[in-house]
Amino acid sequence: MCVTAVESRPAGVALTPSPGGHRPFGARVKAFVALTKPRIIELLLITTVPVMFLAEQGVPDLWLVFATCLGGYLSAGGANALNMYIDRDIDALMDRTSQRPLVTGMVSPRECLVFGISLAVISTLWFGLLVNWLSAALSLGALLFYVVVYTMILKRRTAQNIVWGGIAGCLPVLIGWSAVTNSMSWAAVILFMVIFFWTPPHYWPLSMKVKEDYARVGVPMLPVIASNTVVARQIVAYSWVMVGVSLLLTPLGYTGWFYTTVAVVAGGWWLKEAHGLQSRAKSGVTGAKLKEMRLFHWSITYVSLLFVAVAVDPFLR
Repeated sequence: MCVTAVESRPAGVALTPSPGGHRPFGARVKAFVALTKPRIIELLLITTVPVMFLAEQGVPDLWLVFATCLGGYLSAGGANALNMYIDRDIDALMDRTSQRPLVTGMVSPRECLVFGISLAVISTLWFGLLVNWLSAALSLGALLFYVVVYTMILKRRTAQNIVWGGIAGCLPVLIGWSAVTNSMSWAAVILFMVIFFWTPPHYWPLSMKVKEDYARVGVPMLPVIASNTVVARQIVAYSWVMVGVSLLLTPLGYTGWFYTTVAVVAGGWWLKEAHGLQSRAKSGVTGAKLKEMRLFHWSITYVSLLFVAVAVDPFLR
């Protein structure tokens, strides 16, 4: 991991480029890469590639995997850049986003807008010409949903923002399936629903940790407008549905014993962590002792394990 030293300053005070407008080329390149939010895209690809193995019932064409991953990176990167363009006002006021390229002045708003739109166009054409047009349509749909429905409409208006806005993050599952088959399947829909029910209990613990940031800028994430007890209860409810949906693949004949074992064990551990968070919240625990980030970090491990099992299972049946 590369850590860049930054100037200490209060959140909301943007850095200005050095005298004469000089911005080092290397730093500019890093800034444009940062606009794509590569760490988030890693998680999206974790849910895309294994589904391609399931759809193929074996090893898919490696060129197709590469083309799908690159197209997915470009599309999600464009969506993330446009998200930063729209949210640049509140990013400047939040501690955890105060070093983003538009806030520091390393990238101008106009450059960010052009960059995001360019990636959207290039990724759609890439998918359409090198994968298939169904995948291209799904990719463009995910981008538009994230930018328009989540960022522009839901995020600043409702506590259900991450619930319905999370649909954009579910679509890579469908893209992975359609890239191989140029069609849809109930298997892809089930995994789509797993990610749909996974997203709120994945993101709400992080929102609990940084709720003061969201409150400062008026973004009504659930932990901002509800007590920890209410949020934890919602997390538990979504978690049970998520685990239940994850177990539907086997009785419908799409997976075998290996996937089922991983889904049961990983899901059971998730439920243990979710109920632990609920118990601490009901007891009135706050601050570091609430340990909300334990579930956040486990949620990433969970989805990684589950989708690795999706990829491995066809070889063990």
